[in-house]
Amino acid sequence: MGAYSYQALNEAGKTVKGILEGDSERQVRSQLRAKKLKPLDVSSVTGGRRMSGATGGVEGMRQRWRAKLSARDLSLITRQLASLVKSGLPLDEALQATAKQQQKPNSKRILLQVRTKVLEGFSLAQALGEIPTAFDNMYRAMVRAGESSGYLAPVLERLAEYTQSNQQIQQRLKTAMIYPLVLLFISISVIVALMAFVVPKLVSVFQQGERELPALTQFLIASSDFIIHYGHYTVLVIIGLIYGFRRLLRNESRMRRWHQIKLKMPVMGNLILQINSARFASTLALLTSSGVPLLQALRIAGQVMTNKIMQEACEQVAEDVQEGTPLHRAMENSGYFPPLLIQLVASGETNGTLSEQLENAAQDQERELEMMLGVAMGLLEPFTIVFMGGAVCLIVMAILQPIFEMNSLV
Repeated sequence: MGAYSYQALNEAGKTVKGILEGDSERQVRSQLRAKKLKPLDVSSVTGGRRMSGATGGVEGMRQRWRAKLSARDLSLITRQLASLVKSGLPLDEALQATAKQQQKPNSKRILLQVRTKVLEGFSLAQALGEIPTAFDNMYRAMVRAGESSGYLAPVLERLAEYTQSNQQIQQRLKTAMIYPLVLLFISISVIVALMAFVVPKLVSVFQQGERELPALTQFLIASSDFIIHYGHYTVLVIIGLIYGFRRLLRNESRMRRWHQIKLKMPVMGNLILQINSARFASTLALLTSSGVPLLQALRIAGQVMTNKIMQEACEQVAEDVQEGTPLHRAMENSGYFPPLLIQLVASGETNGTLSEQLENAAQDQERELEMMLGVAMGLLEPFTIVFMGGAVCLIVMAILQPIFEMNSLV
């Protein structure tokens, strides 16, 4: 039985869309007619090819986008599936029940595709591997470990907690950045509006005279003229530079150099190290506690990092551990992991409580990350206010200087 997406007309003549399960398109059309719907289009959404590389071009990009799940949707699906599996429901029925509970057609489509593969004889991890854009390597590795050990429901519960925690961290990051970014945008907009609409009217009086204007006033007039005549071109150039920069970063060597530069930046470098260390610790803790072998867990934990340099450092750590080096020593030799994380890993290796110490380390890293974000955002807000105040002060001084000179002559 497969999943089919359909478009049909209801009795009111309106087009409705949805997903149904059936053995064939003909059976799905019969189900639609039984519901008093006139089928317009019925197509399978569970092909035998992997969604990540089934097609190319625009259609392939569209299918890959549709085969993605947000962190919130993934956490909700995992939580529901864990509860149903824990209650003793067979896996295919649990997948079907979870799919019925989804309000988003995309989530329902993905779950029904997974269920179809399970009915064909695939394991859950293999079925999830058919949609790698929705379920990453870490997710599939944990499911595989849960299936092999016979503890699928507890592993799914841990996965749900992990994805929910990860979503909360991302939400806190976005929330912390909203206010300073909005403040910075408003400040720049106010300054540009003053330069484009207010300043020209005020300085036009001074330009009529034959006296030489102060240097600050001349600079203000030149800046105002530039914004009026070339402002839109400047915006286009900035957009083009950003696009060109992103194109350049598609090259692996350029991307690596850029990531190396970011790690050396004063505030951003520490923030990137902290974010990636927290991800590494939490992912490694989750994998090792679920029964995934350490070497495999290290390689998967490295893939969740966003910085290429730290990914390479994690790969080197895995190679050193494979050669017999203790994990804490390999992490220390890399030079990219915080001392507290290394100390807790060393303690865990000594006491045989590596997964517990990694969980403690992940919590410590997340707390430190929140403090660093608070400091960074706290510095950005007054900087934005000072920037706006300084710019407005310069505009006012440039306007008042010629007035003061006229008064002194009188």
